[in-house]
Amino acid sequence: MRTANVRTTVIWTLVGLVGATGWAVLALSRGEDVSAAWMVAAALGSYAIAYRFYAKFIAYKVLKVDRTRATPAERLNNGIDFHPTDRRVLLGHHFAAIAGAGPLVGPVLAAQMGYLPGTIWIIAGVVFAGAVQDMVVLFFSTRRDGRSLGQMAREEIGPFGGAAALVAAFAIMIILLGVLALVIVNALAQSPWGTFSIAMTIPIALLMGFYLRVLRPGRVSEVSLIGVALLLLALVAGRWVAESSWADTFTLAPSTLVVWLVAYGFIASILPVWMLLAPRDYLSTFMKIGTILLLALGVVIALPTLKMDAVTDFASRGNGPVFAGSLFPFVFITIACGALSGFHSLISSGTTPKMIQKETQVRMIGYGSMLMESSVAVMALVAASIIDPGLYFAMNAPSGAIGTTVQEASRVVTGWGYSISPDDLARAAERVEESSLLSRTGGAPTLAIGVSEIFSKVTGGSLRAFWYHFAIMFEALFILTALDAGTRVGRFMLQDMLGNVIKPFKNVSWKPGLVITSALVCGLWGYFLWVGVHEPLGGINQLFPVFGISNQLLAAVALAVCTTLLVKSGRLKWAWITGVPLAWDATVTLTASWQKVFSGDPKVGFFKQRSVFQDAIDRGEVLPPAKNMDDMHTVVTNSTVDGVLTAVLALLIVVVIADALRVCIRHVRRPALSTLSEAPYVESRIVAPAGLFPTREEKEEETRHEVGTAAGP
Repeated sequence: MRTANVRTTVIWTLVGLVGATGWAVLALSRGEDVSAAWMVAAALGSYAIAYRFYAKFIAYKVLKVDRTRATPAERLNNGIDFHPTDRRVLLGHHFAAIAGAGPLVGPVLAAQMGYLPGTIWIIAGVVFAGAVQDMVVLFFSTRRDGRSLGQMAREEIGPFGGAAALVAAFAIMIILLGVLALVIVNALAQSPWGTFSIAMTIPIALLMGFYLRVLRPGRVSEVSLIGVALLLLALVAGRWVAESSWADTFTLAPSTLVVWLVAYGFIASILPVWMLLAPRDYLSTFMKIGTILLLALGVVIALPTLKMDAVTDFASRGNGPVFAGSLFPFVFITIACGALSGFHSLISSGTTPKMIQKETQVRMIGYGSMLMESSVAVMALVAASIIDPGLYFAMNAPSGAIGTTVQEASRVVTGWGYSISPDDLARAAERVEESSLLSRTGGAPTLAIGVSEIFSKVTGGSLRAFWYHFAIMFEALFILTALDAGTRVGRFMLQDMLGNVIKPFKNVSWKPGLVITSALVCGLWGYFLWVGVHEPLGGINQLFPVFGISNQLLAAVALAVCTTLLVKSGRLKWAWITGVPLAWDATVTLTASWQKVFSGDPKVGFFKQRSVFQDAIDRGEVLPPAKNMDDMHTVVTNSTVDGVLTAVLALLIVVVIADALRVCIRHVRRPALSTLSEAPYVESRIVAPAGLFPTREEKEEETRHEVGTAAGP
């Protein structure tokens, strides 16, 4: 025992030293070249320490997870929404569902401020806020029959704050889904390779689902090998299709993609989870995790240098061309996932608690999946920071700021202090077989350039174009899996709300309600997607700030519910675990909301932007980038909607936090008045490990269970 303890101590000391050294190099380097490998070291060391110690402390000391207690998946198993799912498959599903556009796009845009602010927020934020939120929400939802976040708020905080939380959570969910879908459209439009490869993941997932359910139940390893092989074939075939006569069939316009995505979201929302959702997300997880691991390995092998400044001048001036606003609060809003994400709380109280086998798995699936997503955000920031800063700003600044030719772009970007020649800009596009890289906003193309830069250093420059297009397709697949799970969660939320008025909707598997609510959810986020595709100022430019603010406001709701439940369940001394992240998130996000609503800078404030364009309409003037009066009116309408939405959502969240505080104070003063809606204890008959790999004790328990099952009653 002593030897084991010494060995464990030495290992974890070394892990801590690796992380600490990475942080020291990043923070203290001034003027000299810094390898991106130190960013990876800081992240991985921090993640390992946090998962081993902090997450375990919360799970077993604070939450007191119970391996003998049956989960909703076991008690309410109906084969549609409630279904005990192998922890490895569920880990893949949950990670695929939470890891959408945010960890890929947000860090790339935030690189405008330099690599250091984003790195600190991504890593510190996930350890103390994001992963904690995901795990605690998953635990409390599992204890409440898989209740949605809004429904838990209604039951535990009260009808007033709960109603505000229900409305806010659902409205935010619709906005998030619309922006996720918009990023997919931007990535797949006019891309037959990406469209074909993404489309093929659907029949592959259906095959995997029937294989596990009907042909070879429980054979996870077999179906994993088959799925991965078919996925790799689809990736290779995508390039063949793009170079064949089929290319036109899979070359779709943005408007066409909108229709297909809405139809897909509807179908994915109503099919049983085992048939499409779980196997598809599990399948895509192999590609996601595999690509990120290869990217990290590529960084270690190639040792690329961070070319972006640690902190740029835009951080203090607040006039950056990528997004307007100062470092505080907008870095924490722009990086809307990877550190803290309210969207995750909807998955943690949506599909996952209805599928988890054991309470003890909340640490691996809740905390662990969020650490995995954070690593994606770190790699995205690395990819954006190792390319030439001049190229970065030329790609991410709108055409209205840098012009449409390489000569104009070179002159403007050089004026910002980041020199790059017209020939360099043209050559960068030629290397990835693109006609131009100017104003490729939204973050995805920049990430693809960084990925191709890293991989081509390992495999050779001749494959640079292949890696660029591979990365574009990878990002689309990454985001699409969050869209289908998010649509299903949106359906659960709407069913919860309608069930308060029309009782049959309470049964989430009631088929008429299932179809009606799925159609409504898809129609609502489809509206925002359509608006984004046809927005004159650029859908991402207009909607991403709303996306970030909405996401972090939703995190405030989740953390408020978690804090209230910790207090009401007798864990008052541990309420700081979610209370401190709540205070930080509320401060940052409400500040950003105020600025987006009331700022006098038309680049920041929605209503100021509206008045500028309305005044121009009154004068009969067309302002760039609008091309005609119809575009001008569209800008006025969309700015008004965005401003009103931001203000209303912020007000609803203030109501939720205030009501949660009232409930907590009342409980401390008069505990007898508090009630908990926790489901009664039922002993579990399922035996399954808590982590990815079973311990010796868990293997012995599984053996005893198998022997007992074989022997019969």
